[in-house]
Amino acid sequence: MSISDLQEELKTYVENVKKAAHFIQKEVPAKPKVAIILGSGLGDISRSLENSISIPYEDLPGFPVSTAPGHKGELTFGRVLHHEVMLMNGRFHYYEGYSMRTITFPIRVMQELGVEVLIITNASGGLNPDFEVGRVMLVRDIINFMGDNPLIGPNVDEWGPRFPDMSEPFDLELLEKAKVASKELGIGVYEGVYIGVAGPNFETPAELRMMRRFGADSVGMSTVPEVIVARHAGIKVIGFAAISDRAVPDDLKPITAEEVLEMAKKAGRDMSKLILKTLEKI
Repeated sequence: MSISDLQEELKTYVENVKKAAHFIQKEVPAKPKVAIILGSGLGDISRSLENSISIPYEDLPGFPVSTAPGHKGELTFGRVLHHEVMLMNGRFHYYEGYSMRTITFPIRVMQELGVEVLIITNASGGLNPDFEVGRVMLVRDIINFMGDNPLIGPNVDEWGPRFPDMSEPFDLELLEKAKVASKELGIGVYEGVYIGVAGPNFETPAELRMMRRFGADSVGMSTVPEVIVARHAGIKVIGFAAISDRAVPDDLKPITAEEVLEMAKKAGRDMSKLILKTLEKI
């Protein structure tokens, strides 16, 4: 593909992002400043929204459709505490066959809508042998091991710099607020590094050993592209990972997607409380 083809493709992408944002602005009176991405099996928090308005992904111009298990596939807007919130119930994954730009299309829409804080959640395997299944990890940092990057290609200067800084992928002030929230609630949390892989297969024992040596505490198939684009856009990010299985080579058992969803739902109850308590402090 030539440079002119890439530029034309990007022009269409930008136009679609702006169309989707304009559509939302016509349908939703309030302007969301906080966005929440719900991962696999983590949809319970949507019940906390007041005066909610939901828009299925298929109704949004240019929006992809989620095919992953446990992902509903709609945007919900409403009020939580003193915040106007945009809730993304279902995300997109590289393993579904989408490009990195398509995966992060919703983040660009958030940027166009004026979102300032992104709360991102996921279900992930616990690489750290001290991590118990069903608990929550606050994400301190990420490792991109997906073999791709959503910022590859021509840069849209109005959206962010060509070479964005990633010295603080997750906002340290927000991370501290989440830690205080966990103590106030009496919910024990972990803190660690999340490594993102392409999937869709679960990892081999040798791969898990390698990732642990890299310094990763949990592994999953999402989150990394969205965080990169959010930081490129100047959006502050806080991450919550539900430890849904033990990804420890010496203690590895066969696992199914259904089992991951079930354990994510268990951790999701604590996660929902943590997110709401953290929102009180923002």
